Amino acid sequence: MNARIQGSPTPADAERQARIDLAACHRLAVRYGYHEGIDNHLTLLVPGYDDRFLLAPFGLHWSEVRASDFLVVSLDGTVLAGKGAVEDTAFYIHAPLHGGARRIRCVLHTHMPHATALSMLENPVLEMASQNALGFHGQIAYDLNYGGLALDRSEGERMAAVLGDCSMLLLANHGIVATGRSVADAFNSLYFFERAAEVQLLALSTGRPLRRVPDAVVRHTHAQFQAATDVGGAGRVELHFAALKRLLDRAEPDYAH
Repeated sequence: MNARIQGSPTPADAERQARIDLAACHRLAVRYGYHEGIDNHLTLLVPGYDDRFLLAPFGLHWSEVRASDFLVVSLDGTVLAGKGAVEDTAFYIHAPLHGGARRIRCVLHTHMPHATALSMLENPVLEMASQNALGFHGQIAYDLNYGGLALDRSEGERMAAVLGDCSMLLLANHGIVATGRSVADAFNSLYFFERAAEVQLLALSTGRPLRRVPDAVVRHTHAQFQAATDVGGAGRVELHFAALKRLLDRAEPDYAH
């Protein structure tokens, strides 16, 4: 019997929800000042596939991106669904990250101000000096070899190699890449990395030395973060993103259209 169980999600339902979440991510990036107008790129593998991803057509301001706008782009650059242009650097950065051995589900690349300011320093390391930073212990890769715009696939492949098994990639003189198993997961990392970079730069602006957390406490606190992913049986990351989407539902519900 092939009948679908009443109320169980279909592949179309899963893609629809993925589109809504990715559209919300674009709108939230505008709200928090993570965007560069029509530039930078936020992508997500289409649910049920590991060879195609959702990408906003180039030219839309992130404040106007809707769930129905996304292109479906294959790993070879073919537009499988939707209308609009695929921007070169978006494809050359994101296709290798999605298509590598890890098949990363969500890839968010931004030039958000505090993370980018950190990337401009001679030593761009996110120091283990704030509680938010401790959550990223062992999860940040640093690409210190800025070589210009990503206008060929080799640049994205190089980024993927530097990222390795980490979830965050800081690109010297450029910006940040946050990855995750879902939009909620990757956006949560984007949000808290920017907060951690912001307070580090604020502390450095005093001209006084940072008080770094001892290594043993860093490891202990990171383990606590890893163990405290649920609250009341619900994922902390998912609860955060659901709360942010409720803000959009009240103020700009067209994102889900």
